[in-house]
Amino acid sequence: MGKLSIIVPAYNERPTIRTILERVEGVTVAHRGVTLEKEIIVVDDCSTDGTSAVLDEFAAQGRIRLFRHERNQGKGAAIRTGLQAATGDIIVIQDADLEYSPEDYPVLVRPILEGMADVVYGSRFLGTHRAFLFWHYVGNKFLTLITNVLYNTILTDMETGAKAFRASAIKGICIKSNRFDFEPEITAKVLKRGCRLYEVPITYAGRDPREGKKITWKDGFPAIWALIKYRFVD
Repeated sequence: MGKLSIIVPAYNERPTIRTILERVEGVTVAHRGVTLEKEIIVVDDCSTDGTSAVLDEFAAQGRIRLFRHERNQGKGAAIRTGLQAATGDIIVIQDADLEYSPEDYPVLVRPILEGMADVVYGSRFLGTHRAFLFWHYVGNKFLTLITNVLYNTILTDMETGAKAFRASAIKGICIKSNRFDFEPEITAKVLKRGCRLYEVPITYAGRDPREGKKITWKDGFPAIWALIKYRFVD
């Protein structure tokens, strides 16, 4: 367990992309006195707002590995591209906004480093968090309830964007979702495969639509369908 890959799917995040990448750069993850090597993989999902110029700057300085989509495909597709490029023993998903804190990486990956887990979810409901929008909270809890019923588990936050994987666990999974239904699909598939999934508390600073939050109530319907579909097919 000597290398950490951080995958950052990015689409039109010009106000936050520089800050989040600098924070990711500044995080150190160590285990038993050994600091893990780190690679930052950014997938630009056809941004049109100036995000690409910032990413070009970071890539030219050798600070990130940059991949681009010629057309906007969605978060799931960007993560799939990142996974194909990742070379680390542990893979972390990091959204390009400032909702999820890179400073939580040591807590997020510890169960994997200690051999307890194959997959770790950072739960927004167990840690310190900004007050949620009520209907987003209800939607998240409802999707998590459906997950627990269908897959006989006790997750508190299926839809969290803070996820860490043992590379061998996620690279063997065929991810088909292109958009936000990545979250239920990957959850369904790791649970069906018997992966050891742990939750840890994280810090969460949720945005609202005025601040650029992209997921909406409409994304709940594909998520429900994904949970049901992948319970019975792969």
